[in-house]
Amino acid sequence: MESMLVPQWLEPLLSTAFFSVCRTHGDAARSECNMYCLDCSGDAFCFYCRSSRHKDHQVIQIRRSSYHDVVRVAEIQKVLDISGVQTYVINSARVLFLNERPQPKSGKGVSHLCEVCARSLLDPFRFCSLGCKLVGIKRKGDASFILDNNKIDEEGISRRVSNEEDELLLQ
Repeated sequence: MESMLVPQWLEPLLSTAFFSVCRTHGDAARSECNMYCLDCSGDAFCFYCRSSRHKDHQVIQIRRSSYHDVVRVAEIQKVLDISGVQTYVINSARVLFLNERPQPKSGKGVSHLCEVCARSLLDPFRFCSLGCKLVGIKRKGDASFILDNNKIDEEGISRRVSNEEDELLLQ
């Protein structure tokens, strides 16, 4: 049942190390490995490797926020149901964290907690990251990453957006 709820590329993505210097293009300006191919599910790669080895593949770009890996909602929601995962606006882009982020102690009066790691959440979401949603699916099986084109999330937003709407979100 779990394999029906989780795409094959997700676990490799979550365990991939990003932001190393590309072995092939190390001398080039944009050589940090911050791209991931959903079709190949291999290692992270740089901008130049994308053009040469992953030209017609589904690729997402990983970004950093406070030393943690994030992905833009506009990119990931095209291939993954992210309902239930807390999103944040960082540098004017809506993002979500790939993996759990340790948090010292939960503050007093915190009303929303991640079901997996108990991190305090800003809004009534179930998970703080894609990694925590994955653990939640494995434990309970009451959530999924598989897109349902007719599914509407808690905010009333369809998980699929057109390219025009996608561009408006990034402005």
